[in-house]
Amino acid sequence: MADTEQSTRPGLALVTGASSGIGLAVARELAGRGHDLVVAAEDAAIHTVAAELGAAHDATVRAVQVDLTVPAEVEHLWQEASGAGRPVEVAVLNAGVGVGGRFAETSLERHLGLVDLNVRSTVHLAKLVVDDMVARGSGRILLTASVVATAPSPYQATYAASKAFVHSFAEGIRHELGDAGVTVTSLMPGATDTDFFRRADLLDTPLGQGPKDDPADVARDGVEALMAGKPHVVAGSLKNKVMAEAATHLPDTVTTKATARQTKPQE
Repeated sequence: MADTEQSTRPGLALVTGASSGIGLAVARELAGRGHDLVVAAEDAAIHTVAAELGAAHDATVRAVQVDLTVPAEVEHLWQEASGAGRPVEVAVLNAGVGVGGRFAETSLERHLGLVDLNVRSTVHLAKLVVDDMVARGSGRILLTASVVATAPSPYQATYAASKAFVHSFAEGIRHELGDAGVTVTSLMPGATDTDFFRRADLLDTPLGQGPKDDPADVARDGVEALMAGKPHVVAGSLKNKVMAEAATHLPDTVTTKATARQTKPQE
């Protein structure tokens, strides 16, 4: 793509966890709005995704296959994104996993891997992104939290705790960056029709078997909130908004029991 043509397009966007699900839908939404992209995921499918997005939207899309649970690979991703010859104007920190089941009956390795990806790598990459954007005085950041950030969630306890961290982190740094020209938005989807429930071993739960939102709708809500500079958005169905609002007013003892009925494996 010619330099003059690049200069008329929106800024470069970085999206993690972009090979499927919400991350892929967000990448599509951004490409459809004219952004060139750097897309990242652990699996090799990210290369196919990059080619398809580039062809469908006449965009420059670069794939980076990385395991973000490894700190050196977080640094590698940022080097690839920031070395693309254009500043990263939009960063979508979406990569994450879940672990379903009783904490006492699931492996420590899976839970620590979840913390490494959902929490540690988010902070690590956010630090690299924020420092760069603050130095330039502009940028937009979207962090994928969840409606489960609003209440404890038995049978996916570390996942809910990780998303509570992400949401609190997003709101906190947003306030700090209020006069820096950088916005931070927390995306809070509910149950979405992705591979998350299979990978997290939550298919045998009422939540896993129930209705789910279209990831394209979630992505559109998230990107619109991002571009509007909103602090957060509960994406998807009205049910998600009602659940999130109720959880902020009810005691944890009440919301925990209600959530457990949705996430407890079927006996």
